[in-house]
Amino acid sequence: MDRWSLVVAAGLLSFVAMLDMNVVNLALTDIAAGLHVSAGVAQWAALGYQLPLVALLLPAGRWLDQVGTRSALLLAVSCFATCSVLAALAPCASWLIAARLLQGTFGAVLFVLMPVLAATSVRPELRGRAMSVPATLGPLGAVTGPVVGGLLLDHLGWRAVFLVKLPVCLAAVLIVRRYAPRRGGLRLPDRGSLGDAALIGAAVAAVLLGLTLAPTAPQWLLLALPAVPLVLLWLRRPGGRPVAEVLRAAGTTGVNAAVLALAAGFAACQYLLVQHLRGPQGESATATALTMLAFPLGMVLAGRVGGRLADRWGARPTALTGAVITTCGLAALIPVDADWSALDIAARLAAAGAGMGLNGGPTQALVMTASPPGKLATTGSAVQLSRSLGFALGPALATAAALAGGRTTTGTHAGIALAAAVAATAVLLLALHGRRPRA
Repeated sequence: MDRWSLVVAAGLLSFVAMLDMNVVNLALTDIAAGLHVSAGVAQWAALGYQLPLVALLLPAGRWLDQVGTRSALLLAVSCFATCSVLAALAPCASWLIAARLLQGTFGAVLFVLMPVLAATSVRPELRGRAMSVPATLGPLGAVTGPVVGGLLLDHLGWRAVFLVKLPVCLAAVLIVRRYAPRRGGLRLPDRGSLGDAALIGAAVAAVLLGLTLAPTAPQWLLLALPAVPLVLLWLRRPGGRPVAEVLRAAGTTGVNAAVLALAAGFAACQYLLVQHLRGPQGESATATALTMLAFPLGMVLAGRVGGRLADRWGARPTALTGAVITTCGLAALIPVDADWSALDIAARLAAAGAGMGLNGGPTQALVMTASPPGKLATTGSAVQLSRSLGFALGPALATAAALAGGRTTTGTHAGIALAAAVAATAVLLLALHGRRPRA
C-alpha cells in the first residue's frame, strides 16, 4: 500500500531542514546587535547548526539502520522543534549557540530519515516519483530561506526566524503519528558511532574553516590538512568500513560525487549572483530575492516531471539530462554584467533550476534502489552528506574565485565559470555510472 502522506511529510521536513540552513544567515547582523556580540560570534548561530549536521550524517545513518523509523522520526522532529523554541528564547549568545548545536544534531537524523521515509512509503516502481518530492522541496527551502528571513526580519525581528519552522514540524508529527507503521523501537548509539562523529566533525570543521579564512590569507588553507588523516583514520574504524562497503556494493560513489558537484556549483553561483545584484546592479533585497526565486520555480515545475520520467524512461538518463541542463544554465550566466536586467538573470536561473528539478528525484531513486538490503539509511546518509557538503563548500569556493579576480565583474565571471565547471563534472560522473562493473 502506497502512503503518499508520508512522502509529503518527508518533503515538508526536507524543506524545513534546508530552509533552516539558509534563513539564519540573513539574520546574523540582527542577532549580533540584539545579543550585543561581534559578527564573528553571531556567525556561530549558522555554523553551530551546520557542523554537527554534516558531522553526524553518516553515523546517524548507521544508527538508523538499527532502530524503528517511526520512533526515530518522532523523536527527531520533536527535539528539532524544541531547539527552535530554545533558540528563539536565547538571552545570550552562548545559549543560542548551544541550542543550534543541539538542533544540528537532530537535523542530521532528519536529513537521513527523509529519503528513507519517501523510498519505503511507496512501491519500487513509484520510487522515482516519490523521491522527487523531498529532493525538490529541500533545495527549494535552501533558496527561499533568504526571502522568508527578510520578511520575518522586517516585520517580526530575528527571533521569529527560529519559530517559522514550528507549524511544519507539527504537521509532520501529526502525519507520522497517524500513518507511519509501528515497527521497531529506539536504542542508544554505541560508543563507536560517537567516535566516528568526532572524527568526521573535526575533518569537516578543518576544511570549512580553511576555506572560509583562506580569502583573507591563503596560509589558512593549511587548516584543512588535518582532515586527510582524520578521514583515513575513520575509514579504518568499524563505522567507516561499512559505509565504504555500502558504496562499493551499490556502485554509487560516482553518483554521490555528482550530487556534491551539482550542489556546490549551484550554491557558488547563487552566492555570486546575490552579491552582483546587491552590488553592481544596486538591486534592493526584495528585488534580489524575487530574481533568485526563478531557480526554485523552475525546479518545482520540473521536479514532478523528473519523477515521472525516471519511472518510465529510467533514473540515470533522467538524472543525466537534468545535470546537463543545469550546467548549461549556469554556463549561460558567466557573462553577467551590469547591463543585464533581472529578467535576463531570472530566465537563466529558471533553466538551471529546471535541470536540478529533473536531476534531484531520479538521482535519489538511483542511489536508494541500488542500496544493499537493510542499508537504506546508511545509503541515504551518504547522499545527504554529499549534498550538504556541496552547499557548504560552494560559497567558500565562489569567494576564493571572486577574490582572485579582484572583487570585480571579472571575479564574478571567474566564480560562475568555476561553478559551471564543477557542475559539469556531475555530467561526466553520471554519464560514466553503470558503464563499469561494480567491485
